[in-house]
Amino acid sequence: MIFKIVTLFLVVMGVLAMFGKMHWLGGKRLANTKCRSCGRYRIGRGPCPCGKDDRA
Repeated sequence: MIFKIVTLFLVVMGVLAMFGKMHWLGGKRLANTKCRSCGRYRIGRGPCPCGKDDRA
């Protein structure tokens, strides 16, 4: 019984990992929200915390 639960869990995690690798689920949008200067993710519309208001 435990073996079935563990196997099902691993299969579900594998399917979620495959969906996470797909770029049509927002991967391009996330790549565009990084600061060009420091590489941090920018949240909101304000300036980047690094001080170089470099809009991506």
